[in-house]
Amino acid sequence: MPMEPDIFKKIENAPRVDFGSILSRSIDMVKLVWQDALVHSLLAFGVALPLILLILIPVLPIYIDLLEAGAYGNGYGYEPDLPFSSPLPVIIYSVIVIIASFAMQVIILPIAGHFYKVLKKADTGSSEEIGGYFVLLKGNVGKLFLLALASGGIAIVAALLCYLPIFYVMVPLQLILPIFVFNQKLSVSDTIRAAFKLGHKYWIYVFGIIMLSSMIAQLGLILCFVGVFLTAYFVHLPMYFFYKDTIGFDDELPIERT
Repeated sequence: MPMEPDIFKKIENAPRVDFGSILSRSIDMVKLVWQDALVHSLLAFGVALPLILLILIPVLPIYIDLLEAGAYGNGYGYEPDLPFSSPLPVIIYSVIVIIASFAMQVIILPIAGHFYKVLKKADTGSSEEIGGYFVLLKGNVGKLFLLALASGGIAIVAALLCYLPIFYVMVPLQLILPIFVFNQKLSVSDTIRAAFKLGHKYWIYVFGIIMLSSMIAQLGLILCFVGVFLTAYFVHLPMYFFYKDTIGFDDELPIERT
């Protein structure tokens, strides 16, 4: 019988978390990594943009026709010419959307994962080389694809079950990335199991962290479009400190802060 990975024992023995401390340290960390957060956010948007356009461009005629239909009014005999009137184009487009969505996840996840490595280096003073923005793709493309596939499948099933389960699974789904980043030797199944085990144990704490950090991230809307890029990655800061306080790092080198 194979030995259970150490991460599960760490989760079982994890201490209580201090919500206020996590939030306070996250806000302090913003001063150190806001430039990195902005760069990572812009890079993720730049990488995702071609795939977003691939999804949106084919359906633009539909929106244009619908707008024209609203402008002219159906009462005057105007009928919009919708391009997806037969099943085949719908099937082809659906396949394109699915492939593009998963490709987007596989590309964007390493960028967010690299940001976690940046946070660890800034927080602990680790001398570990964090590599380039896409370093996590090296040797992990298949694993990232499976994680994106599993996460998407779990979210879809939860949504189909009247949306209530989505509030439960959103917690472990948020934990998959930091667990993967700091435990790359784990299999896909063990990564997901660890995320659900940790998420189940601290569900209310993580749910609160997600809600509060998401609201703070939305403050970027006050600064219009540019502000969104500046605050988008704030959601990862509390998740990093939560991971650190529960599972932790074997090679952590704490540094004094003034």
